[in-house]
Amino acid sequence: MVNVKRISAKFTAIQVTTVTLMLSTLLASQGAGAAISLDRTRVILDGEARSVTLTVTNKNKALPYLAQTWIEDEQGNKIQKPLLALPPLQRVEPGAKGQIKVQVASDMEKLPQDKESVFYFNVREIPPKSTKANSLQIALQTRVKLFYRPAAIHLDQNSKPWEQITLTRQGDKYVVHNPTPYFVTLTAVSPSAAGSKVAGFIPVMLSPKADVTLTGSAKAMGNSPVLTYINDYGGHPRLAFGCAGSVCSVKSSLAG
Repeated sequence: MVNVKRISAKFTAIQVTTVTLMLSTLLASQGAGAAISLDRTRVILDGEARSVTLTVTNKNKALPYLAQTWIEDEQGNKIQKPLLALPPLQRVEPGAKGQIKVQVASDMEKLPQDKESVFYFNVREIPPKSTKANSLQIALQTRVKLFYRPAAIHLDQNSKPWEQITLTRQGDKYVVHNPTPYFVTLTAVSPSAAGSKVAGFIPVMLSPKADVTLTGSAKAMGNSPVLTYINDYGGHPRLAFGCAGSVCSVKSSLAG
């Protein structure tokens, strides 16, 4: 997620129009022009470890940037407990790296210990103040999902709980059932491993032990739908389903 957080300038009407066009082009691609980059697209905080270290890199080879970090709850409110990001602000030299620790703060016992909880980790780059007149400065922000995974549901590398997901056809819709204690984000559906993505499908994050009706036509998804999901490492593997009547279960896992 990239947000424009600051624009400081003095422009004529013509200059503003030009800048607007340039800015639209800049933001057409997420993260375009970002100086501060994060080393992952999602964060998993394992309850056994109680902390996780992230790396940010200043891709600008000429200028230092500040990296401001914070955590939000599921509703988008800034929080400092039960999770905390440290340091909240740091200077990252040109071409250098910095580290951020996300750790358990307090009130962790108030979170469910039998299923995951979701938060959002944010890092905003703050450029050095420009000394040039009529300058345009933008602050780009990255926002990624942060999952707290309690020790009681720790996963090893060979675990594949996502394969427990099932589909039930109801009319021209599929209802997906997530019986696991983990969040699962579905990004695409196709009628087969070699088929094209189904039009009208909107990516969705399944909460633990929840049912969600998928957008898009069940007819277009067919009787052997393939769902793409995001794993712990940001990869996009696929789940190939086989259906018996109106109920479908995972038959195999496919590489993304």
